Amino acid sequence: MSGLVWSRFAMSRFAMSSFIGSWLPRFSSLRIFLLLALLLLPPCPSYLVVSMGASAEKPPRDWQREFPKANFSRHSVPFKEIISGGPPRDGIPAINAPRIVSVNDDNDALKSIKPREPVLSVAIGGSERAYPLRFLIWHEIVNDRINGKPIVATFCPLCNSAIVFSAKTSRGRELTFGTTGRLRNSDLVMYDRQTESWWQQFLGEAIVGSLTGERLKVLPSRLESWGQFKARVKNGEVALPPDVFARNYGSNPYDNYDSSKLPFLYRGKLPEGIKPLARVVSLEARGKAIALEKLRKEGSVKWGEVVIEWRKGQSSALDSAVIAEGKEVGSVYAWRKGADGSNQGVVYFVDFAFAFHAFYPQSPIIR
Repeated sequence: MSGLVWSRFAMSRFAMSSFIGSWLPRFSSLRIFLLLALLLLPPCPSYLVVSMGASAEKPPRDWQREFPKANFSRHSVPFKEIISGGPPRDGIPAINAPRIVSVNDDNDALKSIKPREPVLSVAIGGSERAYPLRFLIWHEIVNDRINGKPIVATFCPLCNSAIVFSAKTSRGRELTFGTTGRLRNSDLVMYDRQTESWWQQFLGEAIVGSLTGERLKVLPSRLESWGQFKARVKNGEVALPPDVFARNYGSNPYDNYDSSKLPFLYRGKLPEGIKPLARVVSLEARGKAIALEKLRKEGSVKWGEVVIEWRKGQSSALDSAVIAEGKEVGSVYAWRKGADGSNQGVVYFVDFAFAFHAFYPQSPIIR
């Protein structure tokens, strides 16, 4: 390596180390992981190449090495907006064959989940399934099937973005997903294993590769507590990783993150009048959002035909080092009345304010 390249690499790595030390003073697990990752990085990783002013039309070489099938000639966003989050491709491993059990099963994995712990739940074809965040926070993606329908359950801890998608494109192509190790606007960038196209998790849209412009259908889901799910769905199902002892499940590697003043690895504009990591609630159209704190105080709001309600009982997955001990954030439920008078779930989201503003800068946040 030439002296100039080495100097720039060393200075950039030192700067990133200082950045991590100053921006992540409290969530120690993540800080240690990222500092170790920096020490082991190969020369000129992608985030350094981008920061050195590489052409937006020419992908970094390590992208091409890691994703040899990807068609980098097609992309809808500048490459400079996509940066390394630390781990490489599949460094955060998706769950591809979850073990499905009943909520009534008598096993140690379910017994370890505390009543206030958050789960991402979805209903398809009469079956309701929960994806506990104690597992999802370590994997971010679960490729699954419910009643024969392929779905992908996702969670980006840096944006508090929990979304379930149909795993079929609008043209009917079935996909499975993994993690690229990259971020855009601090949000998870996924890839599909069939074409190696890159997908923005917050949008469900392909932004790089042959499927650029394709979007995945968002399915109605909710973040609720384990206790609320069990009480609501007597015969519900739970998705578990194949090995429930493979990691320190139940711990939070991003401890104190949602109390931070600034989001991690985010370079965009911040919303005005609200803390960047405050939670906000929005509907599928994303035309506006309401601060979770305001919704908590009001109890419920009605937007058109949709009722949005806050209920006590869910702990934050991104607060305490132990998820079950996280601060109270509550659960959000949203529905509209069906023709038969029953409540029908609708698509809605609970994200951090900075992420909502990054992707929908023209949409107001009601405070």
